[in-house]
Amino acid sequence: MAKAAAAKKPPTKSEILANLSAAANLSKKQVAAVLDAYAAEAIKSMGTKGAGVFAAPGLVKIKKKLVPARKAQQGVPNPFKPGELMDRLAKPAYYKVKVRALKTLKDSL
Repeated sequence: MAKAAAAKKPPTKSEILANLSAAANLSKKQVAAVLDAYAAEAIKSMGTKGAGVFAAPGLVKIKKKLVPARKAQQGVPNPFKPGELMDRLAKPAYYKVKVRALKTLKDSL
């Protein structure tokens, strides 16, 4: 019995397309085109020329955050082996993607 309850799986892309096409009375191809355009809009907004923020209304807000470069360090305490020192390599700057749930999604949980 416990395995049956834990066996819930997230819906696949085709299941989502089928559910949306039934709810909106559209064909699966039309729904797929809308979802592809939506994804392209999100990517464009997160790109170098975009705002760096994309909000899926009522669901999530996606932001990109610049993590600054880190200089190399020598003689840093090793967090996994107390009392031992280690060298930390330099790391270039990079972007991190942060996703935050909006109020409508939080309230539905």
